[in-house]
Amino acid sequence: MTARRIVLTGGGTAGHINPALATAEALVRLRPDVEVEFVGTADRLESRLVPQAGWPLHTVEAAPLRRSLSPTNLAIPLVLARSCAKVRRLLRERNAVAACTFGGYTSGPLALGARLAGVPLVLHEQNAVPGLANRLAAPLAAAIAVSVEAAAPRFPRARRVEVTGNPVRGALTPEKGVQQRAEALAAFGLDPARRTLLVFGGSQGARRLNEAVLDAGGRWVQPERLQILHAAGADHHDRVSAAWRERDNGLLVRCVGYLDRMDLAYAAADLVLSRAGASTVAELTLVGRAAVLVPLPHAVADEQTANAGALVAAGAAVLVRDGDLDGAALVAAAEPLLADADRLSTMGQAAGRLGVPDAADRLALLILDVARASQGGVPQDGPCDER
Repeated sequence: MTARRIVLTGGGTAGHINPALATAEALVRLRPDVEVEFVGTADRLESRLVPQAGWPLHTVEAAPLRRSLSPTNLAIPLVLARSCAKVRRLLRERNAVAACTFGGYTSGPLALGARLAGVPLVLHEQNAVPGLANRLAAPLAAAIAVSVEAAAPRFPRARRVEVTGNPVRGALTPEKGVQQRAEALAAFGLDPARRTLLVFGGSQGARRLNEAVLDAGGRWVQPERLQILHAAGADHHDRVSAAWRERDNGLLVRCVGYLDRMDLAYAAADLVLSRAGASTVAELTLVGRAAVLVPLPHAVADEQTANAGALVAAGAAVLVRDGDLDGAALVAAAEPLLADADRLSTMGQAAGRLGVPDAADRLALLILDVARASQGGVPQDGPCDER
């Protein structure tokens, strides 16, 4: 059978790219006759993560929209026109039967290119409050998938909206975390007798979180019972590592730039301090981990506060506003939790009840259904019909 191709894009950050990668894996598992390819940029994170995962990547230009008056915005129409034309040719040459965007700079070129090529488009929105790229592309979509029910009413004119959850790579489950606990502690050089605080700010790190956890270094009441696995971000790692080396107060700290094995990081963690990006929130619900969440304050629609809301309401997380976060606030929020194993367990169980472990399969089935419904789409037979 001639291969049919589905083209995905999610550019700029791991929060856009990883759900796309998880969906790609689900698509080929459900339909081995389908081939998946990606559209992205040559100079952002997808240029490393997509080929690393084994998927073809076609690069296009992308110009970020500045939300303030900026000369760079003047170049956007020309860049977008060139990228759309390239994507249109790509979709036709590759016999694409569907396209799916996950937000980010390259969503516009793929959405417009799909419309021009006559290829049906699916949007996936990770956040409780939709991002700008998906709001602009929504009128072009045959279907929209949302991670949480709260996002559905924000697409009132959409032809089809389905709640799929947010796809996450890997088999993240509470049970797997228990099985990996000893391996994870050994991998990071951590002490099984101490409670572990996992700190990370997404793929790029978070300066505010880094400063707060460093400031908290001398404030813990029982530092000898605590250890910190700190993913500072590649750009911040050298400075943060040097700052940690200057502190010697009984804490055990392991500082890294980036966590390639998030499954092991979660398995080692008793409590997580992080931003409230959609992928992070989805991962917390899959692994069943208690969290202190600090929503990013600069998001236009404050979507991270909305993302965190469900976990806080369920008793799975504590929210600290970015403007309130410092060392003292971190210790006040985290230390009582780290000292209370029963509460950590209860919060973790509450998080786990919110998880959607089959989100990637749900989204993949939606894409396949949209492709099948279009002229020349995926044939009727095959695993995608076994719902």
